[in-house]
Amino acid sequence: MQRTVIETLMGAVVLAIAGLFLVFAYSSTDVRTGNGYDISASFNRIGGVKVGSPVRIGGISIGSVTRLNLDPNSYLAVVTMTVDKSYALPEDTTAAVASEGLLGGNFIELVPGGADELLGAGDEIMFTQDQLDVVQLLGEFIFSVRDLTDENAVKN
Repeated sequence: MQRTVIETLMGAVVLAIAGLFLVFAYSSTDVRTGNGYDISASFNRIGGVKVGSPVRIGGISIGSVTRLNLDPNSYLAVVTMTVDKSYALPEDTTAAVASEGLLGGNFIELVPGGADELLGAGDEIMFTQDQLDVVQLLGEFIFSVRDLTDENAVKN
C-alpha cells in the first residue's frame, strides 16, 4: 500500500511538471489565434520556411506562416501568413525569405512600402525575394576563381 501511494504521488508530480512545461512553452512562443488577417506571397524558393515560421518586420515578430502550397499553374511556392491586425501593411510591401544565421531557422521578413492603399485579408504581396542559396553562390565563387587561375596560367 505504501508503495502505491508513493508511485501515485510521483506520477502527479511528473504530470504537474509536464503541465508547467507546456504553459511555459506556450507563453514563450508567439502563438496567435484569430487575432490577425491572412495574406500570401509567392516565391521561387522558400528554403526552410515551414508552417509556424515567424513573419517579422525589422526583427519584430508580427505574425506567422500558416500554410504552404505549390501553385499548380506557375509552380511557385505560395506562403500564406497571418499578420496581427494591429499592423496595417501598404500594398507595396515586399516579402523576403531570410535566415537567422548559418544554423538558425528561416523566416519571412516584410519591408513595408509607402503606398496609401493597404493590404487586406486575402491579398497577395506582389514583390518577393527568394532565399539566397549559399551553396550555389559558393560554387559560383569556386568556379570563377578556378577560371581566373586558368586564364592566368594561359597568359604566363
